[in-house]
Formats: sequence, C-alpha cells, structure tokens
Amino acid sequence: MPVPLLLLALGTFAMGTDSMVFAGILGPIAADLDVSVPAAGQLVTVFALGYALLAPVLATLTARWPRRRLLLIALAVFSAANALSALAPTYGLLLATRVLAAVGAALYTPTANAVATTLVAPERRGRALATVLGGMTVATALGVPLGTWVGRTDWRMTMWLVTALGLAALAGLALLLRDLPAPTAAPALKARLAPLGQRRVLGAAATTLVFFLAFQSVYIYLSTAVAGATGGDSDRLSLILLTSGVMSVAGSWLGGRLVDRVGVRRVLLTGSAVAAGAFAALPWLGRSMPGALGYALVVPLAGWAVSVALPHRLASIDPGSAPLLISLNSSALYLGTAAGGVAGSAAISVLGGRWFPFVAAVLALVACAVAAASTRDERPAGAGEAAAPQRAARV
Repeated sequence: MPVPLLLLALGTFAMGTDSMVFAGILGPIAADLDVSVPAAGQLVTVFALGYALLAPVLATLTARWPRRRLLLIALAVFSAANALSALAPTYGLLLATRVLAAVGAALYTPTANAVATTLVAPERRGRALATVLGGMTVATALGVPLGTWVGRTDWRMTMWLVTALGLAALAGLALLLRDLPAPTAAPALKARLAPLGQRRVLGAAATTLVFFLAFQSVYIYLSTAVAGATGGDSDRLSLILLTSGVMSVAGSWLGGRLVDRVGVRRVLLTGSAVAAGAFAALPWLGRSMPGALGYALVVPLAGWAVSVALPHRLASIDPGSAPLLISLNSSALYLGTAAGGVAGSAAISVLGGRWFPFVAAVLALVACAVAAASTRDERPAGAGEAAAPQRAARV
C-alpha cells in the first residue's frame, strides 16, 4: 500500500478525532472557561455547521487548485486552528478557532478522497478510498478515547495532540506526495445543489439529517448521560468511549454486509428503531457501568450500520452522480451534527442531565418514519449496486 495513502488516512484520522473528541472533554472545558456543559457542546455545533456550509462552497472555489498544494494548505489551516484552540483564553475565541478548524477539514477531506483514487491502479481505487475514509472510523475507536485520556487533567493537551497529528500528516505529505494529475473541472455550486429538487434525494437527505440529529444530541453530551456510571472519573468515561469506538468500526463492517444481504430499507428501519429503544433506556442504563457499557455496545453498532446505508441509498438513486450525491449526504450529516449540539443542549436545559436522551429517542423514531415513508416505493439495491457506495459510506 502506498505510504502517501496512509498519510492521507492519518489526516482523516486527525479530522475525525478533532470533530468527535469534544464529547469526552466537555466537562474540563466548561470548568476551565467558566461556561455550562451545554454551552461547551456548541463547540461541536459550530465545527459541524461550518463544515456543512463551507464544504460545497470551498470545493467550488478551489476546483482548479493543484491538489497537492490544496492538501498542504488544508492541513496547515487545520493544525494552526487546533494550536489556537489549545491557546484560546476565552470561550468566544475558542469558538472562533473551531470555525477555522472546520475550514481546514472542509478543504481536506473531499480532496483527500479524490487524491486517493489517483495513487493506485483503477482496480484498487475502492480499497484506496476505504483506507482514507477508514481514518474517520478509526478515530472513533482510538482517537476519541485517546484524546479523552490525554485531556483528563488539561483539555488543552487534547488540542495539542490533534495539532501534532495534523502536522505529522502535513510533513509526510509534503515530503512524499508528488506528481498528482491536474484537477478536472468540478460542478458549479448550483449543480451541486440541484439534486435537492428531486423528491427521493430530498427524502434521503432528510433521513440522514434527522438520524444524525438524534444520534449526536446524545453522543456530544455522553459524559453527562453516563455521569451516574462514571462518577466524573475520566478513565471510566474513556472506557465507555473506547467501547463505543470499537463498536462503531464493527457497525460499519456489519452495515455494509447487511445492505447487501437484506437491503437498505431494512437496515435503516431496524437500525433507527434499535437506536430509539437504546436512547429511551439510557436514563436507566447510564446509572451503572454495566448499563453504560451495554449502551456503548448497542447504539454505535446500530448507528454506524445506518450510516453505511444512508449514502448507499443516495448513490443508488443515480449511480452516475454518486460522488455528488454522497457529498450532499456528508453535508446533511454535518448539519445534523450541528443541530444535535443545539438539541442536546436544549434538552438538558429542559429535562435535565439524566432524562434528556428521551428527546433523541423521539428524533430517532422520526428518522425511522421518514425513512419508511420515503423508501416505500424504492426497489432494494442488488449486491452489484452496493459495492461502490459502501466504500464511500464513511465520508
């Protein structure tokens, strides 16, 4: 496997860690900056919202830039933003650095996916994409618990860890990435958004948005939801996050195979229903370590299986426009994540730290209903159709 491919994956690992690790360090951030935990959760919201809104715009503006230069600029911006996050003396400045980090991530991730396909022979492009995108999944299994453990006494150390990961990818790619083909013309922003006028595409994107709204409204504030189990012990929280991360990888693997075997509709409906049940049970499961670990085993397995089915469904609507449709799925995913930060914060304010997962349970049922209504007339995709979208499922 080409070393530059692994370095591209290191970059996506850094991006994935940065976007998700705040779930494990909200408490220390809130205490240090004298804000509430829900307010600290808005750091995830601004990052996700910035990514969702900026990705299609930046992709259009930089369509003709040399790919190598764009990757290096993206990693430089991302690393600088995380260094500034580590140094930020106030909550307001920390929010601003998260927007800057989103700029770097929105530039890097789509470009890394495109470059990966140019580094290998055509018959190996799927595996190349899976390697680069796999950095995001591995971030949930390793990056988040590692970042939580590193930041258990000082959350700023977590930001320095992410900075180091970004700089390592930057240095490696600067030394080893050479001779990339010139970029081809990219569709204009209007063309990127045109598929939203199709009813099936709109229904699929809405399912993605609502499901991740439900999923992230709990994940971002998981430390609050399982406070009864951890008693504020960061090592216990790291164990729960590690379990969740490992099951996320398992869920991605399982989702790809289930989509082939039983079809997208069944995976969407079953996974959403299972997640809804687990969210509803979390106020009781989160009171003990066995219960919290049980939750961490079930929800990521169901949630990441759904996350594979969602882009597969969009890509199967129009295989010729699969890259464009999958990019819309990514925007819906990050919009859902941004809204999840707001919804979780509001739910904690209204229902309290123990009972707020009830809101996620209702939202997951809404996602299930939207999926059921919008897939009623869709034919199940065959195994042959499933292969390409599965490899792009973790965009």
